[in-house]
Amino acid sequence: MKPVSQVAGRMVPLPQADVDTDQIIPKQFLTRTERTGYGQYLFYDWATTEDGQPSSDFFINDPSRKGAKVLIAGRNFGCGSSREHAVWAIQDWGFDAVIAPSFGDIFRNNSMNVGLLTIELPDELVSQLLDLAQDPATEIRIDLENQLVQAGDFAVEFEFDREPKERLLKGLDPIGMTLQQDAAISAYEAKRPAWR
Repeated sequence: MKPVSQVAGRMVPLPQADVDTDQIIPKQFLTRTERTGYGQYLFYDWATTEDGQPSSDFFINDPSRKGAKVLIAGRNFGCGSSREHAVWAIQDWGFDAVIAPSFGDIFRNNSMNVGLLTIELPDELVSQLLDLAQDPATEIRIDLENQLVQAGDFAVEFEFDREPKERLLKGLDPIGMTLQQDAAISAYEAKRPAWR
């Protein structure tokens, strides 16, 4: 996983609460185990009409939203089932961060494990960002090291747990964390009796 220290770019507003992982990526697209190729199915049921055509009023089909890096969402984003594919789809579409008042616990953990930054801010601050994000040209900058979000005149500090912050800054997933102890693990294994 690549280190995450700053995310900068344009925003996309998704002012809905309780967006679950089934809405982020529907079940019919979960037949593969690769982490790529899911971006085209992000919010598929909202982004397409009943006959499978692109819906003109959803951001994924809006050319002015292409290349956006930060999704601004409503409360309890990523609730529901534990599918990692939801995080993969968000990343594969191009987002590097999601800001919301709260997240589903499993979604937040899955995000940390693959380097998708999830920032929690109070409802009123997310509402301000949703308003700012209505303009597709508005830029936002998230500084994880200093725990700061800036967009124009908007600037606010955010809380972030120390251990996940260090992992993201160093680009370490759980396997990477374990491999940091490789020498100690090897030394321990070398001391074990041969019959074990």
